[in-house]
Amino acid sequence: MLDQAAPSVVTRASYEAPHFAVNSVALTIALYADRAVVTGRLDITRTEDSSAPVLLYGGKGMALDQLRIDGAVQDISAVDTSTGEIAIDIPHQAVVETVTTIDPNNNTSLEGLYLSGDMYCTQCEPEGFRHITWYPDRPDVMSVFTTRIEAPVSLPVLLSNGNLVDSGPLEGNRHFAEWHDPFKKPSYLFAMVAGDLDHVADSYTTSDGRDIDLRIYVEDGNAHRTAHAMDSLKRSMKWDEDVYGLSYDLDIFMIVAVSHFNMGAMENKGLNIFNSKFILADVETATDGDLERVEGIVAHEYFHNWTGNRITCRDWFQLTLKEGLTVYRDQEFTADTHSRGVKRTDDVALLRAIQFPEDAGPTAHPIRPEEYAEINNFYTPTDYEKGAEVNRKIATMLGQEGFMSTAMMAPPPLVMILSPPWPMPMMPICRNSSAGTARPGHRNFRSNAVIPPTPGH
Repeated sequence: MLDQAAPSVVTRASYEAPHFAVNSVALTIALYADRAVVTGRLDITRTEDSSAPVLLYGGKGMALDQLRIDGAVQDISAVDTSTGEIAIDIPHQAVVETVTTIDPNNNTSLEGLYLSGDMYCTQCEPEGFRHITWYPDRPDVMSVFTTRIEAPVSLPVLLSNGNLVDSGPLEGNRHFAEWHDPFKKPSYLFAMVAGDLDHVADSYTTSDGRDIDLRIYVEDGNAHRTAHAMDSLKRSMKWDEDVYGLSYDLDIFMIVAVSHFNMGAMENKGLNIFNSKFILADVETATDGDLERVEGIVAHEYFHNWTGNRITCRDWFQLTLKEGLTVYRDQEFTADTHSRGVKRTDDVALLRAIQFPEDAGPTAHPIRPEEYAEINNFYTPTDYEKGAEVNRKIATMLGQEGFMSTAMMAPPPLVMILSPPWPMPMMPICRNSSAGTARPGHRNFRSNAVIPPTPGH
């Protein structure tokens, strides 16, 4: 019998806030035929009087080629990278620069940066960014990212988060593109794409008069099947403004749809990446179900721009805060767009088909679990569908006005997301969402901080 060590368990009770902040990240990713060289420049400031080192996480087996602190090259001969983390001693403020070489061509984990077909793309939620560069890869460390991608001209499309600020040719038949995201985000929302893609362009004018460039990037020959997705995106943007008062905040919103993307869809800030089956649909031949599925998933990922991206989770135990609420929002969008009765029937049927059996089985867990051994196992019908039902319960019992007005309470509840402006960045936890309803004239949901794993309850 093989002697297999038990996996380490992470508990919610063991959470400790970071004792430092990453003020900004300057990332350079240079793609070559057989490797990628990644340089990360982190401006770090201690947020408390602590001598504890800053922990940077790296992927399994990832090397560290060079380390600089405030420009001074450090001796890394004794640095052990085998554990996937390194401890850096810094003064109160320092610029930490790392250089590492990774192999996206042979990255079969499909986490971090990998070659998929003829295109390079990323998947960083929940802990994929550490497979790209050494970084404090946790959702409560939020920073402003500037990303420079360098690649051969055979990869003409170079995309990342934020707004394009510079691009041009380089020596050796290469070129670059530089993107800047002015809004702080956790590293799991980082994304980049490099490949030969076609695109369809449109625009949307926000309620405050800003013109947003909309683009859907697809593989050659698929551009004619994007009209429904583009229309769904524009209607989602309008609905979020009308119902929640939330306008898009960057100058450009991009969707990349490719057949070989390993996930269904991912809400990376300003650069959503989809499997093409959730984007491409010919309105002349697709079924009503296909069209509604595309519409709902496009809406879900767009709605994450606020409920998940601008306002994110403190830690992964709070996953349902972004997923449960955003599922509820996309359900309401579909209900307002089509038939509310039919949509509710469909949602309950799905809940009974996939979430009730989970509650009744050995993998039952609350919407906010207390521990995990493998973080990727967190993405369950309980966190998504049951989390949406908890939000629906609160909205139903408080009414729409009460649901929205809880946003003005302190400490910041979950539904503070619904009424801007807020202090940024914000990382609520599940207990805040119930505490925010404990006010005169409102019912107290504090006892529902942990919803038991009981089917239908």
